[in-house]
Amino acid sequence: NEILGISDGIEDLGTIRWQIALCLLLTWTLTFFSLSKGVKSVGKVVYFTALFPYVVLTILFFRGITLDGAKDGIIYYLTPNFDKLIEAQTWVSAAVQIFFALSPAWGGLITLSSYNKFHNNCFKDSLIVGVGNICTSIFAGFVIFSIVGYLAKELDMPVGDVVKQGPGLAFVVFPDVVTRLPVPPLWSFLFFFMLITLGMGSEFALLETVMTAVQDTYPPLRQKKVFVVLTVSIIGYLGGLIVCTEGGMYVLQLMDTYAASWAVFIMAILECIIIAWLYGADTFIRDIEMMIGRRSRAWHLFFTFFWKFLTPATLIFLLFFNWIDYKRMSYNDKVYPMWAELCGWLMAFVPIFIIVGLGAWRFYRSQKEKSLREKIRRMCHPTPKWGPAHQIPKYDQVDIESGKSRTVTNPGFSARSNPFETRI
Repeated sequence: NEILGISDGIEDLGTIRWQIALCLLLTWTLTFFSLSKGVKSVGKVVYFTALFPYVVLTILFFRGITLDGAKDGIIYYLTPNFDKLIEAQTWVSAAVQIFFALSPAWGGLITLSSYNKFHNNCFKDSLIVGVGNICTSIFAGFVIFSIVGYLAKELDMPVGDVVKQGPGLAFVVFPDVVTRLPVPPLWSFLFFFMLITLGMGSEFALLETVMTAVQDTYPPLRQKKVFVVLTVSIIGYLGGLIVCTEGGMYVLQLMDTYAASWAVFIMAILECIIIAWLYGADTFIRDIEMMIGRRSRAWHLFFTFFWKFLTPATLIFLLFFNWIDYKRMSYNDKVYPMWAELCGWLMAFVPIFIIVGLGAWRFYRSQKEKSLREKIRRMCHPTPKWGPAHQIPKYDQVDIESGKSRTVTNPGFSARSNPFETRI
């Protein structure tokens, strides 16, 4: 009521709330200083933004389980509801959460991995991130529901009536809880500072994706990193002002529902088809083995099965059920008008249009003398230039099975530049 000054609907955006606009300016300023020095400075900042939330979660966990009513909340959290498992929307929501948590198909993982050394063990890294995400989610559930159980006891309500999805949990339920704890300013500061670090950590990866794409497309801009970051930050701030209005929460929900849900499913499906079927799962595995060493046949079969069949089939199934189960959006008991729904659908289709449009443009620009079949065949195969960016030894030059290592100088770099050496 005091901060949002929320309006009666998305058709009434109202005025910009200066308090929120000022906070947005602060976050973009912090982002600019964090990213302006390049990916190395981002790595140092992310050490803090990634680890500090665990400190706060641990503090809140021990505080939460000592509260009256925490037991009821934890029991509610651990009690399975098998009826929900037969609902497609449950699995759709779970998949969307995984896309948010791990960022597949967003481009961030590809962008950040491009800065790794060639022989970095990406398989081990992916296992650590995947398992760490699961464990963090389970642990955070105990933190949340112990405190929600306390709030339910305070309000004399069932735990299920207190639980809310989306922004309501972080910005309504939890702030209500911390005001009821001893020394509320301390818990408020810890909780909201944790949210800031989590949000900025995610933002760094997304913005680095945009800036790397711009600089790779226009290489001269690599020497003007600060200018690129400043431009992106200014555009991001101006674009975010619409969410700072009195009707901004409705816009946020619209973006959250359409721009970050099933459109990502389509991009992930296309990635699976292009890599596993067009480029070839076996070829892709050989590329990975070139970086991390040979793997067993079971390892080959496992990933080939997932990339070619299970992952795309699961995503297609969830995508269609998401469309079949489509309902008009509503927030705060207010149904969105049709024009807002159309804006949401347009927002979701923009990245798909770009992918299809670029493909059609490349097809149009391909050699005129070739037949339609030859054009399609050529576009569905990698170009001769495709391959590792660094020149590296072939397998028969390195004894990978024995585990012995030797230093190999990359001939792609001259002695006048920074020599690149890889430990194999």
